[in-house]
Amino acid sequence: MILTRMAAGLMALALGALPLRAEAPRVVTDIAPVHSLVAQVMQGAGTPDVILPPGASPHGYALRPSLARDLQQAQIVFWIGEALTPWLETPLESLASQAQLIELVEAPGTTQLQFRHGATLEEGDAEAEEHEGHEGHFHEGLDPHAWLDPENARAWLSVIAETLAAADPEHAALYRANAEAARTELAEQSRQLAASLEAAGPVRFMVFHDAYQYFESRFGLKNLGAISDGAASSPGAARVAELRDELLEHGVDCIFAEPQFNTGLARSLSEDAALRVEVIDPLGSALEAGPALYPALLESVARSFLACKGR
Repeated sequence: MILTRMAAGLMALALGALPLRAEAPRVVTDIAPVHSLVAQVMQGAGTPDVILPPGASPHGYALRPSLARDLQQAQIVFWIGEALTPWLETPLESLASQAQLIELVEAPGTTQLQFRHGATLEEGDAEAEEHEGHEGHFHEGLDPHAWLDPENARAWLSVIAETLAAADPEHAALYRANAEAARTELAEQSRQLAASLEAAGPVRFMVFHDAYQYFESRFGLKNLGAISDGAASSPGAARVAELRDELLEHGVDCIFAEPQFNTGLARSLSEDAALRVEVIDPLGSALEAGPALYPALLESVARSFLACKGR
């Protein structure tokens, strides 16, 4: 019995002498695509939380109490920025005041585009800017759907890795290796998607919500118009008439609707012009959350454009 107690005591001392492995920081993200990018970088160290549930619109959401607790405990918050979720700024200031806030749309290396206006989106309406990092937050007219450009996502993977490495040096090598692997895989996926979309030929389409110009710009797609301006506001009668005329005038292949918004108007317009309606989801609401969501989202968006051409 004495030997057993001595052995147990020696084992406890030995275990106590071993360095305790540091826990990964508590990380919160805003939307599923950002959560996926952060989860890729954190694999093997920890798992981030996400605020916006599947199917909810980022442009307006009531924060649940459980998510408020997550924000209170967060050490790092990665979010697109106020331009996408203006309702989130106040909770971040009040609940996550001690957390490090990383506004990805303002991160170095991010290509920014301005919202386009009018039923017909002409060449040159979008102003591109590669952001080198500066003071300030919300830019009037900034299109926040920047995650749909895979080159932005590749830049963000590096930002995410360096932010986590600074907060958690013990896992720094892991974060950087994960980010580099994800960047390499994403570059290859982008090349494959570009080849598939180019082979399909021009796609003439309109969208319900002008959320895709980052994807369009990256892959050379031409959007003929949006049913709803900016953050998915409801169009008036004059705009609906204008859109109907555009559909009839141009050889539009299809209209894209989104699961986050009422698709009735898109379907009504498509019936008037004998067009097909394809559902496209910029948030990946139907996809399983986690590291694989972001590449699956890009694949899903590309498939929607190919389906518009019947490919």
